[in-house]
Amino acid sequence: MIRREAALLTQGKVINLPDRVEAVLSEDTLLNGNVRLRQPREGFRAAIDTVLLAAAVPATSGQKILELGTGSGAAALCLAQRVEGVKITGIDVNPKAIALAIENIQLNKAAEKIDVTRGDVADRLPSQFDAAFDQVMMNPPYLPDSSSHVSPNPDRALATMEAGADLKRWLKYGHDALRHKGYLTVIHRADRLDEVIQCLSPNLGGVTVFPLWPRGGEEAKRVIIQLRKGVRTPARILSGLAIHNQDGSYTGAAATVLRGAALTL
Repeated sequence: MIRREAALLTQGKVINLPDRVEAVLSEDTLLNGNVRLRQPREGFRAAIDTVLLAAAVPATSGQKILELGTGSGAAALCLAQRVEGVKITGIDVNPKAIALAIENIQLNKAAEKIDVTRGDVADRLPSQFDAAFDQVMMNPPYLPDSSSHVSPNPDRALATMEAGADLKRWLKYGHDALRHKGYLTVIHRADRLDEVIQCLSPNLGGVTVFPLWPRGGEEAKRVIIQLRKGVRTPARILSGLAIHNQDGSYTGAAATVLRGAALTL
């Protein structure tokens, strides 16, 4: 557990940590204030992608969900807030992220719903994960290991660049953890959609592509891809969601999701 030197009182408050931690956190809120999130002011931070990923997972009460690359726990907390009675397991390769996720789970009184642990997608799937989950969600690193656009912040670089496990490995890990007819929900860059499709296991079908348009009339920068294990339903490309109006404000549909509504695919 990371020990705090000062109490957190307001959104966006800077928190100075002991020198041994070498990090400064902010406390922010998601889902109209229903989720509190401590995260680094510098480095990888939860953004709208995180909320949209959680909103797109078609989980129901009683289901078991696995999140790959859970980070500070934002997506898991958003999903647990929206759907009662779920049990979420999150793994991440970064032990600092796991320590922070544990704090955020406690901060939101979600310990009965969410459990996080250190885990590496590059490793063999643990036996207890094999075909054990109704849902798997992931926000994989967006940059291939050949990319030259690497963040100088080591934690952000770890979260955003493939290292040790490429996109195919992330998708294989998610596939193997799913039960028959379980759902895999992925958010990724639109310009890597072809790679996602090429990397899919033949046993994943029912492909649904949901574009995320920055504004109406602009090219999609992100897509949500949802698949099912062991089904043969034809692929679909949906109309997607425009995030912003021309003046930069959120569209009505996007604002509804950001306040906590489900994103139906």
